[in-house]
Amino acid sequence: MTDAAVAVSPSQRPYETMDRQARNRVAVRRWLYIVLLWLLALVVVGGATRLTDSGLSITEWKPIHGIIPPLSEAEWQEELAKYRQIPEYQQINKGMSLEEFKFIFWWEWSHRFLARMVGFLFAVPLAFFWLTGRLEQRLKPRLLGLLALGGLQGAVGWWMVASGLTERTDVSQYRLAIHLTLASTIFAAIMYVARGLAVHSGDRVSAATRTGAGWMVLFVLVQIYLGALVAGLDAGFAYNTWPLMDGALVPGGLWLQEPWWINAFENPKTVQFIHRLGAYVVLAAALVHMLRTMKRDGATTHARRAALLAGLVVLQAVFGIVTLLMQVPLFWGLVHQATALTVLGFAVAHWRGTIGSYAPETKIVVRH
Repeated sequence: MTDAAVAVSPSQRPYETMDRQARNRVAVRRWLYIVLLWLLALVVVGGATRLTDSGLSITEWKPIHGIIPPLSEAEWQEELAKYRQIPEYQQINKGMSLEEFKFIFWWEWSHRFLARMVGFLFAVPLAFFWLTGRLEQRLKPRLLGLLALGGLQGAVGWWMVASGLTERTDVSQYRLAIHLTLASTIFAAIMYVARGLAVHSGDRVSAATRTGAGWMVLFVLVQIYLGALVAGLDAGFAYNTWPLMDGALVPGGLWLQEPWWINAFENPKTVQFIHRLGAYVVLAAALVHMLRTMKRDGATTHARRAALLAGLVVLQAVFGIVTLLMQVPLFWGLVHQATALTVLGFAVAHWRGTIGSYAPETKIVVRH
């Protein structure tokens, strides 16, 4: 979209117009940051739902009515009776008491509650900013697209759950990976828009640094996808040694299934090994990006952010190793997942910083 230029006389106080535009950007950006924090909580609770095997405890998709949990003993017994009809109960949790069922139910209900509320947290302020003229034209299609992606994510979530209600005792790792990757993509897109509304330093940056920052976002997003496959197959609960895996740097039995490529998605050992390799790639890329950025754009905000990004990746690698060695306890599993999303968000912020802010929608030209 072409920026508009408005000609005003000095008596029309053009700086008031510019100040109002800046205030609107601050308000919209703060709202988007709140949405990001909510999404972070949503992903962490989703991780807890997976680690506690709670994801199939609610066997129906009620987008509106489902916000109300069971309120009486009879309603709790009704929910438990529905759960008793699925393979997970019949093959794994047979004989589960009502109190045990409540534990897994509340995790899944909390995840769905946060997912429902993020829709309101996004849609209601969006309507307010839009109707009161606080949104720049360029933002409207972007934010509407994000709202649509949020609705799609809800449908993908139920599509994932449905995969474990009839024949399987858990959800499909393919659908779980799509669900988490789409959530991460939405998170990254919101961060990109929010940082585009921020005031940046104005430090010059080389094209190579900008390209490298973009690649870092892609590397982290792919690694999150690989981590979701690990979670979907419970692959982190096996081979809990490091740096060796099953007694070797490159373990045997990686390509036993036919066709060979299916191992990358369905063989727990192969999936975990690929996730490990992905971590090494992300770590190496972050360090190389940091060193090259310091060489090309030293003493700039971009170089400092590249160094901080590398530090976050190192921290995430440490968390991943601790989580693996401790056989994925709930706390460390959630720390690992939350840090992964934090790394992604900072990588996007770093990339957006190399691009700079959105140009002012209205430029003020003062006529004397």
